[in-house]
Amino acid sequence: MCGIVAAVSHRNIVPVLVQGLQRLEYRGYDSCGVAVQAADANGLSQGLQRARSTARVAELMEQVKTEHVEGFTGIAHTRWATHGEPAVRNAHPHFSHGPGISPVADADAPARVALVHNGIIENYEALRAELQAKGYVFASQTDTEVIAHLVDSLYNGDLFDAVQAATARLHGAYAIGVMHRDEPRRVVGARAGSPLILGVGKDGAEHFLASDAMALAGVTDQIVYLEEGDLIDLQPGRYWVISKSGERLTEQQRPVRTVMAHSGAAELGPYRHYMQKEIFEQPRALGDTLEGLKNIAPELFDGVTSEGKTGAAAWRVFKEIDRVLILACGTSYYSGCTAKYWIEAIAGIPCNVEVASEYRYRTSVPDPKTLIVTISQSGETADTLAALRHAQSLGMKHSLTICNVATSAMVRECELAYITRAGVEIGVASTKAFTTQLAGLFLLTLALAQSKGRLTEEKEQQYLTAMRHLPVALQSVLALEPQIISWAEDFAKKENALFLGRGIHYPIALEGALKLKEISYIHAEAYPAGELKHGPLALVDSQMPVVTVAPNDELLEKLKSNMQEVRARGGVLYVLADAKTNIESSEGMHVIRMPENYGALSPILHVVPLQLLAYHTAVARGTDVDKPRNLAKSVTVE
Repeated sequence: MCGIVAAVSHRNIVPVLVQGLQRLEYRGYDSCGVAVQAADANGLSQGLQRARSTARVAELMEQVKTEHVEGFTGIAHTRWATHGEPAVRNAHPHFSHGPGISPVADADAPARVALVHNGIIENYEALRAELQAKGYVFASQTDTEVIAHLVDSLYNGDLFDAVQAATARLHGAYAIGVMHRDEPRRVVGARAGSPLILGVGKDGAEHFLASDAMALAGVTDQIVYLEEGDLIDLQPGRYWVISKSGERLTEQQRPVRTVMAHSGAAELGPYRHYMQKEIFEQPRALGDTLEGLKNIAPELFDGVTSEGKTGAAAWRVFKEIDRVLILACGTSYYSGCTAKYWIEAIAGIPCNVEVASEYRYRTSVPDPKTLIVTISQSGETADTLAALRHAQSLGMKHSLTICNVATSAMVRECELAYITRAGVEIGVASTKAFTTQLAGLFLLTLALAQSKGRLTEEKEQQYLTAMRHLPVALQSVLALEPQIISWAEDFAKKENALFLGRGIHYPIALEGALKLKEISYIHAEAYPAGELKHGPLALVDSQMPVVTVAPNDELLEKLKSNMQEVRARGGVLYVLADAKTNIESSEGMHVIRMPENYGALSPILHVVPLQLLAYHTAVARGTDVDKPRNLAKSVTVE
């Protein structure tokens, strides 16, 4: 996870760096920090200066003002803790003071190297032991401090050469920004497995590095996407990009693109939290995602080249495949599980869904006629990217991504793409990204069905009409919020909850349980309702609320029987029932009735009350809704 920002400029760059961190805080908020090449009133270098905090970035802004942290060159970082607890000593930027100097015992010793890092260094223990033998004293528990000392140990007057030599020895994933005391107008960056972009300032007078373009919103819209293994050298008025092999890359090889990134500092308006705002943005998000949809065609999924031009033709790919393999993590995985039901029922194509972090580490049987579908909000999810590359290495060349960020690594590395238009999602718990993913996956289902001759014109029009109705239908579902708040008051007093669903709504139950876990910290599980009597029923008592997703479908009567099993054991049911399901409220049975029956698109609507339930339960319990403990938005480490 983690977010990094760096800059070389002719002005005090600290406010830009810290504002960039605020926009990257979704990547981690265990600690934050900034380091600069300090200068006196005459512009003469005063060495490396830093400020670090385990508070939020807003507090860091006040800290740098109080401590007069200013400089033309700087690096900054917001952390999601992997190695080492969330403590100031583990906060980035990390310093290296050289061998034989203890940063603790000799706190005033001038630092030689400052470094920020996103990723995980897998061989850090061996490197740490090697550097300790050379006299380097470690102040933190992190894997990152190893890189700072390694760069220092290899420094011989040229920072770029030292970073190049250091990265050759690193195993794992990294995006780094590095400064050296003796080169006050220079920052060197490198990436392998973690995202890093270059921002080109106006007239080339200043240059930036960042984890994503959003960090530089309002600063520059001229972006260069660095590729795997790239190193970059930033100096006043110029920059160089060098490939892993040492080749200096041209502007044609790493083109400057205009990227209109939107600031994460969007106004909350009447909402208490971003998550609430994003739940209520779902009608708009779905409307934008489906905008201009006139008919189903494979062209909706055509690939996009790095220059923004149309790439691979989806119709040709769809003709060549006869299986689908979906790879995703977390909420995106549950959207994939939902899509499996659609793809097999409507398109008639076998579909498997795999947790991305598990797929690449097991022996699987590759089939070149498989369409690999990755799902990711950010397009930078490390596990999903790694799983995609693994599948491609097995000979499965056809790939498609459902993604919310058009400029992400996932879009660049997949043959085909469908870009959802959820907009920036700031709350860690995904909401509008999930429902727009489902919309994109349903369109993919219809396009695949069409390519296989299984979609009649009549059916196509029926499905299109239903999809166009989604924003209106969602507005009606959101109107249920007052009823859901009353449920949340009950849930806030509990420590456990059980979610039940059947068929295509089982993944929706899983997503509902995940939402409750993420932001309210209530232990929640989800099961297919038919599995109750095979074990989970043992957990049911009056203190275990049971949420049931009850659409009016072919499994309704079976589901009603499962609900009776809960009531017979003293369980309290909370039922989301479609219209005309004949399920009524009674003692131990709380029913909220959905406004309509939604047919195949029912999962998109039924998940929204579960999002609201999790949100209002978390509010009632007083948790940090938008930034839940131990989590981050964009999971860019394994």
